[in-house]
Amino acid sequence: MLQQLKGVLMSHDSLKEASIEIHHFTKNPSKAWEELRKFQVIRKVQPIPLALPVNPNKVRFVCMSDTHSFTSFKKWPIPSGDVFIHAGDFTKFGFVEEVEEFNKFLGALPHTYKIVIAGNHEFTFDPSKCDTGNLQLDSNDSLKCTNNKPQNLLTNCIYLEDSAVEIHGLKVYGSPWQPFFRNGAFNLPRGKACLKKWNKIPTDVDVLITHTPPVGHGDYCLIGVHAGCVELLNTVQNRVKPKYHVFGHIHEGYGITTDDKTIFVNCSTCNTNYIPINPPIIFDISLPSGFSKI
Repeated sequence: MLQQLKGVLMSHDSLKEASIEIHHFTKNPSKAWEELRKFQVIRKVQPIPLALPVNPNKVRFVCMSDTHSFTSFKKWPIPSGDVFIHAGDFTKFGFVEEVEEFNKFLGALPHTYKIVIAGNHEFTFDPSKCDTGNLQLDSNDSLKCTNNKPQNLLTNCIYLEDSAVEIHGLKVYGSPWQPFFRNGAFNLPRGKACLKKWNKIPTDVDVLITHTPPVGHGDYCLIGVHAGCVELLNTVQNRVKPKYHVFGHIHEGYGITTDDKTIFVNCSTCNTNYIPINPPIIFDISLPSGFSKI
């Protein structure tokens, strides 16, 4: 009987994983989007004014991404809120000095919670970039393997890597991966490898943070192609269904869109010239029943 039950559970899990299939144009996201958009609702959303007061009955999220060690050159104040989110690429290369500088920046922020994921520029955070999985910068500005994980330098935030945290009754999940892009960190081949990571995302997530955008939302590049992940869009729309999906990576995709179910937020701070001109994007989620910010 136990073996039969195990078989049922295994079959159920297999069906759950198989519920999102690899799109036949997964390696050509622009062509995949041409096909998918025929059945999509996609609308632009106007951002909330940064000066809007924080509501005591709502959780205020303040989102940034792709600051690339240029936070000291930002052209706008960072608004107050309950949760600060950075969706990756907070450094140029993930060097120790860059991570330490970013950690000091985080420490000066007033937000109660600060959540950070890595991106394709955080080379030292990706174990595949070093045999030991640990990289630091030596005095000659060269990369070398050490026994210290750079993630441990982020003492002023909650670092998420294929993991989740619950804040005020809201579940936030973060993942750094993206389809192969310029030989950066946390790169994966499109299709099965990416979907394997997205299959780890729980279905009860309220706010999903990935470095990559999904195809069709904040992923259109100046060269005229879509760079987002096809399987990520299908995972978000057909399985996870979060309230918000926050990301960056494609600088020119900055802005907010919705499919009338999930709100997609590309909060890239730097433009395509790596100038930090885009202001943070904020949004509010009502506190779940029984929860308080006190």
